[in-house]
Amino acid sequence: QVQLVESGGGLVQAGGSLRLSCTASGRTLSSYAMGWFRQAPGKEREFVAGINRSGASTYYADSVKGRVTISRDNAKNTVYLQMNSLKPEDTAVYYCAARFSGNIVTPNMYDYSYWGQGTQVTVSS
Repeated sequence: QVQLVESGGGLVQAGGSLRLSCTASGRTLSSYAMGWFRQAPGKEREFVAGINRSGASTYYADSVKGRVTISRDNAKNTVYLQMNSLKPEDTAVYYCAARFSGNIVTPNMYDYSYWGQGTQVTVSS
């Protein structure tokens, strides 16, 4: 079992930045591909960014490309999501997720087995 805990969410003005963290316990994350997803009220959960187990391969949703960077520190069992130039439409609960097939990054939420509880990001205009 992998337990994931997100942190770093909060309230920020449009144009601001936040860095989300996802820390794992129970198992090392180095075997897992990781993804960040988000869900706004009344909307489906959507893919934001993903990274393979080594960190060499990353994948971003078009809506965040150029504004968001996913990274990982396997020694710290932590994955990060650096978000810049935030917009009100980025407001959502952000979730991290782990996928055991660690070399393949996928935007499909059903490919991920473990999920955190989420952290709220609110961007004011």
